[in-house]
Amino acid sequence: MPRPLGELEDSVMTRVWKWNRPVTVREVLEDLQEERSIAYTTVMTVLDNLHQKGWVRREAEGRAYRYEAVSTRAAYAAALMNEAWSQSDNPAAALVAFFGMMSAEQREALSDAMRIVQGPENPGSAVRAAER
Repeated sequence: MPRPLGELEDSVMTRVWKWNRPVTVREVLEDLQEERSIAYTTVMTVLDNLHQKGWVRREAEGRAYRYEAVSTRAAYAAALMNEAWSQSDNPAAALVAFFGMMSAEQREALSDAMRIVQGPENPGSAVRAAER
């Protein structure tokens, strides 16, 4: 299970995920500087830490590196939700509470996801199981 990203790690990874291509420290730095004052070495350290933690891979380009996400933001969010759910002593109650917190748009997204997961061979069974 991935540890939740820190605030600065999340800001950096948000850009890496959004751009969906190999990025340089300089690119991330320039974008972050539109929101806050931050040093090149800080961004370089954060990207190096993310590399060591397995969030990004890097490839040398001259004297610098280009960094690229190992997985998607969606996969990261799913892993966090799965970890939180698995920590519950009553997973069904945790799901009911979670579903109760959802907006109408989120419930619609859940319904769409359930249709994708269940596939055409067994329509309705996964949704019915989730409704129980």
